[in-house]
Amino acid sequence: MYKYQILIEYVGTSFVGWQIQSKGKSIQKLIQAKLSKLLKEKISLIGSGRTDAGVHAIGQSAHFECKKEIQNLDKFLKSINHFVNSRNVSIININKKNLNFHARYSAKQRVYKYVIFNRLSKPSVEKDRGWHIIKKLDVSLMKKGAKKLLSIKDFSTFRSSSCNAKSPIKTMKSIKIRSVRGKIEIHFKSQSFLQQQVRSMVGCLKYLAEKKWNLKKFVFVAKSKKRILCAPPAPAEGLFLEKVIY
Repeated sequence: MYKYQILIEYVGTSFVGWQIQSKGKSIQKLIQAKLSKLLKEKISLIGSGRTDAGVHAIGQSAHFECKKEIQNLDKFLKSINHFVNSRNVSIININKKNLNFHARYSAKQRVYKYVIFNRLSKPSVEKDRGWHIIKKLDVSLMKKGAKKLLSIKDFSTFRSSSCNAKSPIKTMKSIKIRSVRGKIEIHFKSQSFLQQQVRSMVGCLKYLAEKKWNLKKFVFVAKSKKRILCAPPAPAEGLFLEKVIY
């Protein structure tokens, strides 16, 4: 058997998410079907983790095994992209890996980016690529809130009720926020995340930045472990899986 890793970029707007589901079109199902057709065998594609409906990726990582070695990786890359590009999915790289590699379990860190357009007008060129918020946000308050999140260990407050992770305990490696001409980008780095964790944290940071909450209330909610106290999660269209680090 031979094992290959692929890096994937996709617009999640028209998909039910990364993971194959009983109904709807998923990114995993699309790529897996095209790989099976090209390689003329049944392929099982394993991703680094699932992204929810509407969430995008700049650098999703996945692996698959096949019986025959792929002789020309560049030619193969062109062929697979011919089948998926029309669906706003691109395979940006393919690498041969040793059989011990696992797209999910070998990952050391994952980086998610959340984009907010903080301006009066809705984005046109970047439509469905960020959360449009008209009310002026205090980015300095967001940064203070982000620092407080780094000290949290139990992220139960930010965990979706449908999350099937074994534990709510996570270690946030870093949270970086930058704002340029009304576009706010928040980068979250951790080994792994709970379902809806990033979007829920952004929702709470938004409440803080628009001064609906003060910093004391923000910290209280974050540490409460009570999902019911969490602000509404930020919409999916602003979230990007940016990078998986091995």
